[in-house]
Formats: sequence, structure tokens, C-alpha cells
Amino acid sequence: MLHKLKQRNSSGGFTIIEVMIVLAIATLILLVVLLAVPALRRSSTNTTSKNDAASVAGAINNFMSNNNGALPLDICGTGTITVSDRTGCTSSTNNESINIQAQTDVTKVTTAPTSANPATGSIQVLLRNDCNGASSRSAAVYYVTQTGNSTSKWSCQSV
Repeated sequence: MLHKLKQRNSSGGFTIIEVMIVLAIATLILLVVLLAVPALRRSSTNTTSKNDAASVAGAINNFMSNNNGALPLDICGTGTITVSDRTGCTSSTNNESINIQAQTDVTKVTTAPTSANPATGSIQVLLRNDCNGASSRSAAVYYVTQTGNSTSKWSCQSV
């Protein structure tokens, strides 16, 4: 009789408790993955915005070094950004062109930032050349990083 009992216990298969434990562990792993994906996506978007802003700031610095410290008159483009000494980014020999990662519009603004609720990845450039020129030339590149599920804020990359 003891021999038959040992045969029945070793005949294979899983108990319902073992199956439930495996399902609970799988559910926990899936939950952790689903919670991590939006944070990774936000982080990736923020990194792209910061890198694009740094590239735009670098192009403005290059333009200034190649033009005796003069600020560009305009900056515009999507994907390929043109920093120009002409209004409207018309063709000129003094243009600086760069490619940025995102397909985000980069625009010149007179006051920055111009929107209270901008889209994540937006980039605006404030170019100032006032107070009789040389003493107050400045440029700032504003970009948006996502700080939560739906909240965005402007950050600044100085030039």
C-alpha cells in the first residue's frame, strides 16, 4: 500500500498552488515592466530635447565665432536647422546648418518661452542684440522636458 502511495505522488504534474505561485510571479514581473516603459519613454524624449538644444546652442556659438561675435538674425527649420544672418533664414554664405535628432520646429522668438503649455520637445531660441549692440548680445535656447505623465516645463540652454 505504501508503494502505491509513493507511485501516485511521483506520477508528475503540478499542484494548483504551484501554478498559482508561478502566475503571481509572472504578474509581478509584467507589472514592473509596464510601469517602467513610460518612464523610459519620458527619459528618452528628454534626452533628445536636451541634445537637440545643445546642438542648436553649438550652431549659434559657431555662427558667432565665424562672424566676429555677431548674433544671427534668425534661426529656423525642422530636422535641418539653419542659423542665418538674414531674416527668414534665406541663403547666405554665413549660414550654419545642423541636423537635430527630433523633427521639432526650431523658431526664433522675441520673448521666451512664448507658450505656457508647450509640447514636449519644443525648441525656441531667444536672440537679443539690443542696447547698442556689443554690450548686451545674448542668446538662449529653450526646450521642453517632461516632468510627469502630462506636465511639461521650459528649460534653458545658455549660449
